[in-house]
Amino acid sequence: MTARLSAATLPRLPDAVARPRYDRGAVTPGIVHLGLGAFHRAHQAVMTDEVLEAGARDWGIVAASLRSPATRDALAPQDGLYTVATREDDRQDLRVIGSLCGLHVAPEDPAALLRAMTDPRIRIVSLTVTEKGYCHDPASGTLDEAHPDIRHDLAAPGAPRSAPGFLVEALRLRRAAGIAPFTVLCCDNLPANGATVGRVTARLGALRDPGLGAWIAGEVAFPGTMVDRIVPATTAEDRAAIAATLGCDDAWPVVGEAFSQWVIEDHFPRGRPEWEIGGATLVADVAPFELMKLRMLNGAHSALAYLGYLAGHETVAEASNDPVFAAYLHGLWAEIA
Repeated sequence: MTARLSAATLPRLPDAVARPRYDRGAVTPGIVHLGLGAFHRAHQAVMTDEVLEAGARDWGIVAASLRSPATRDALAPQDGLYTVATREDDRQDLRVIGSLCGLHVAPEDPAALLRAMTDPRIRIVSLTVTEKGYCHDPASGTLDEAHPDIRHDLAAPGAPRSAPGFLVEALRLRRAAGIAPFTVLCCDNLPANGATVGRVTARLGALRDPGLGAWIAGEVAFPGTMVDRIVPATTAEDRAAIAATLGCDDAWPVVGEAFSQWVIEDHFPRGRPEWEIGGATLVADVAPFELMKLRMLNGAHSALAYLGYLAGHETVAEASNDPVFAAYLHGLWAEIA
């Protein structure tokens, strides 16, 4: 039987596999992350791991799934460790990430997650719950007050189901206990994501208590972000190839492209990790970066998809390697820029 990736097997990994060189036992939590999916584990958790490697010890991540226990069940026997395989052309680099220091499944024990979010050491609650996870109306950017999860969270606020429900109840508990609010850091692809999540959260708070809603609107920071990295779904072939290199099994590694970008509005009243160490860009205003991505990346991707399909190509990658489309793409970028 092949051994499992864990703290015990970490020293036996091949030298070519990067792994945490810091004392994970000395790391304390500073972040709660909602949405324990592949993107977070290949993006924010990696950049936070870089911060821990550089010497910080108070920015460990307590991560929670709001739906399925699958990721927790895969990572808990591995002491929260997992592998990121970065691929470019024929090259693959493996790195074991150690920044996760706690795992929760919200539906199993919402009170445990709320306790984690009200821990005074937690200064940031970040989220990757997809656009639908905010229970909002995309057309107006406001809370969908008829959403079933919102109706549930208003009726049973102590056992929330939705991401906004957890944010509001945790902030209410902190306010009642005299604990400063955490910063809410949305890392999903929403237009003006910080402002949108701030509006949704404050409205849900106001529906529960006008004073709470006003406090959230006035006292809680919701910085904007722009995120980018392609993280395809992990396949059985990925697991087998990664295990062959590691010399042990990893139940849920993640695979990503070499490119990774994270632009963050630098507004963190209670401090933040030095994510610049991991390659993040801290700015006063994310809007120009968001506009650049929407027009130059998303726009070019759509153009390749539409025109490439009409030209007989089956994938965007195939179209982009066609010299005609490569020339078209560079012309399109020049015009947009």
